[in-house]
Amino acid sequence: MIIEELRTALLASYAEQSLADVRIGLGYTGVMLENGDVGVAYTFRENAAAGCSVFMGKRPLAGRTTTEILEYLGSSEGVESTVGLAVANALANQLGPDQHEGDILSVLSIGFMDRVGMVGYFGPLVAPLEKRVRELVIFEKNAARSDRVLPAEAAYEELPRCDVAIITSTALILGDMDRLLEAAAKCREIALVGASTPLLPEVFAPLGVTLLSGVIVTDGAGILQIVSEGGGMGFFDQRIRKVNVRP
Repeated sequence: MIIEELRTALLASYAEQSLADVRIGLGYTGVMLENGDVGVAYTFRENAAAGCSVFMGKRPLAGRTTTEILEYLGSSEGVESTVGLAVANALANQLGPDQHEGDILSVLSIGFMDRVGMVGYFGPLVAPLEKRVRELVIFEKNAARSDRVLPAEAAYEELPRCDVAIITSTALILGDMDRLLEAAAKCREIALVGASTPLLPEVFAPLGVTLLSGVIVTDGAGILQIVSEGGGMGFFDQRIRKVNVRP
């Protein structure tokens, strides 16, 4: 499974650290490590446990090690899996060589004859893509996001007929990524997108992924405050850098 490969790569490549702070917000979860690095991942609050406590795992989280919390990657409890991915991103998403800053559309390989499959509704990308490609097909679990989306399950049937696949990295939280990459295997371009994306080309290149589009947090304290106040990407602004990496 991809999650197992991701965990193995993180444990092998990054020194163990303690968690200094954890914020499980309504929109995103943020984790700060002892060295000040911060990672974020989308919070699937609709999948949280019922009742007043939505995180049922180890407490307190602050003070635990990255090795301990990476065990939450792939957890069937959505919030646990989110915390695990935020830790992964705090470790992996650092400024480095061969990174292209900016919006994904500045580096995505698309043309006017392409059929593009978008897994997860990325509103700001919809109109620009529709102007540049033959057809854009969107798959989304939450039908309320737009009246033009197809059910998420349709992606497994439709992606093999697409030229380009844009896949939300929240599929790593939900456990759908393996099947989605299998369905998209014949696509010319496969991009993993969103603030939840681990920038680890060595993990995703063997799986056919051609582009990783994620974020690097540059103002950790500011991001944690936004997360605590229920904010998401629309409020991250100058506190992050959008980064694209070609495996």
